[in-house]
Amino acid sequence: MPLSQPPPAEDFALLHASTRHLPDRSRWTVLWMMGLAVLIVAAVVTLGWYLNRFESEEEERRQGADAQWLEQSVQFHFRRLESDVAQLARQAALHPHAPDAAGPDAARESAPDSEPAGLLLRAPGVVTARAWLASEGRSSGDVAIWQADVLRHEANQQALQTLEDIAHGLRRASYAGPMQREDGSSTDLLWLAVPYFDGARMIGMYAVQLAMREAVDALLPPWFAQKQGVRLVVDADQAALAPAAGRQPAPYRTVMNLPGADLLLEVVPQGPQASAVPRVFFVVALMFLVGMLAALAALRRDFGKRQQVQQRLQAEVALRTAMERSVTIGMRAWDMDGRILYVNQAFCTMLGYRSEELRGTSAPLPYWPPEQTAQLAALHEAVIRHGTQGQGVEAQFRHRSGHLVDVLIHEAPLTAADGTQIGWMSSILDISERKRAQRLAASQQEKLEASARLVAVGEVASTLAHELNQPLGALASFANGLVNRLARGSIPPDELAAVAQRMARLAERAGGVTQRVNAFARRRELNLRRLDLVALVRRAAANLQDDARAALQLLLPSAPVWVQGDELLLEHLIHNLCSNALDWARRGGRTPQVQLRLALSADTPQQACLAVADSGPGVPEEAQTRIFDAFYSTKDGGMGMGLAICRSIAEAHHGRILVGHDALLGGALFTAELPLAPACTSFASTA
Repeated sequence: MPLSQPPPAEDFALLHASTRHLPDRSRWTVLWMMGLAVLIVAAVVTLGWYLNRFESEEEERRQGADAQWLEQSVQFHFRRLESDVAQLARQAALHPHAPDAAGPDAARESAPDSEPAGLLLRAPGVVTARAWLASEGRSSGDVAIWQADVLRHEANQQALQTLEDIAHGLRRASYAGPMQREDGSSTDLLWLAVPYFDGARMIGMYAVQLAMREAVDALLPPWFAQKQGVRLVVDADQAALAPAAGRQPAPYRTVMNLPGADLLLEVVPQGPQASAVPRVFFVVALMFLVGMLAALAALRRDFGKRQQVQQRLQAEVALRTAMERSVTIGMRAWDMDGRILYVNQAFCTMLGYRSEELRGTSAPLPYWPPEQTAQLAALHEAVIRHGTQGQGVEAQFRHRSGHLVDVLIHEAPLTAADGTQIGWMSSILDISERKRAQRLAASQQEKLEASARLVAVGEVASTLAHELNQPLGALASFANGLVNRLARGSIPPDELAAVAQRMARLAERAGGVTQRVNAFARRRELNLRRLDLVALVRRAAANLQDDARAALQLLLPSAPVWVQGDELLLEHLIHNLCSNALDWARRGGRTPQVQLRLALSADTPQQACLAVADSGPGVPEEAQTRIFDAFYSTKDGGMGMGLAICRSIAEAHHGRILVGHDALLGGALFTAELPLAPACTSFASTA
């Protein structure tokens, strides 16, 4: 079965490092496979050695058998030749006067039909000369050839003399040769002499000259000549056999065993001599052994892959176990019937149950609160059918001790290796602390909203008291003065009209303050529109007291400065900053001065910079960080709401307000930065 490598999504190299050492079982398996491979190689080597030895022994045995057969065949045919020559000797002794008694055809003519001549005597070219050498009387046949050989060389004379001595003394056939030429070189001619005795008296001997090469060719059957090449060696003192070239079989020699003749036969094997059966067996066995080696190699490769997979599985199991021990999220697996298959330790700790108590259970589950069984059963069925959405499902479980645990459940399909869903895998997060925190936050939010409402009411009341204090006081002073002068009758009608107009403006101013504070307290939607800040500053400065107007100096650009803002709130911002500056300028110990400067910001682009400077004592450094806080004031009897409202207005317009020291007038410097108006004409936003 093929093993597929898992996709390399995770890196388990560090975990693999701890599992690189093979276990004892795997080590013994590898050693066993190595031993089997060594055994197979040894078997191949042994089989090859045995086959080579077997072929060598078989070749030696065959050569011995062939040499023995050849020797026996030579002896048989030459014994038969000796018998035929003995017959010729008898005929020549009994019929000494027969013409051509020793001629070539004498044996064929005189031999009985029932006993034909042997192979060597009948073969053409084997017998080259015949002579009847009589002891007494006339010799016949090729005696001249005999005499010529005697006279040709001294060695021939000695050999033929020895032949005569053996034939006469031992009364048996004898051979002489090979005959030599005048230069001493050997020929393949050999003399065979068979004596004929009449009792103890030797009548004569019949001698035949044999051409041994033709004799060897004649006595070898065709089947032997096909397998072996036979060569006559006429000189026994010749050099030893030369080794066969290449892979040709080595020749061997056998003795002809002819008494009186020193002749050898050299046999050269022709073609493949060994049997093909052992080689076929070796090839088949070698194929099987090579197949076993290939199977072992494949098994080793498969074993390595399986070992890698095993190490990876061990690493993943170790990782999963470590994750289970480290996470605090409960894990639960169940099948499609709602039966719990697995729970981790975090889930057991969350609910106070052991894993053995939960595995195998089904609805209603032990940790369901009794009062919520129906609701959880419906949720349970819905989860089994459809799972959960991305946000999960909130529920309550009952701890074994009795208290409720708020949980957030996420479900994911649990699939088998073939992709078939077999259940669901749940992650359960304990959100009890989150729920308690949410409930506590909701309670605190309610309290904060109640406090905010009280603060808002106090802020509105304080603002109204702060803003209305001066116009209402001035209005009361004008009213009291007007009543007193009317009672004395000392006010003319034209002055009465002027006082009435002043009182009307003060009443209008008090109404505007009430309107601005009401709009700011209600946090209504800002009515943002494109405004010329230069004109707005002039109009706000004109509404100040007549006696304060002399001390207020306007440093405004000649061109309009367009901003996007609420006209009412920005006018309130300018009024508060200027009123605060006029009040502090009178406390500086020198001539009161207030400058209202308007310009484009040099540090921040697309910003209008509205600065109000006074000649008062300035704001202490320790108070600069809290000067804009509500209910914080550095004036005696101050309520601490004016600058806080100014900061709120500036931030509502996406700007900011800063406090510092003015180097020119020596007092405080309040700077409000407001963004310039964009190209569009108007838009609305929420403060």
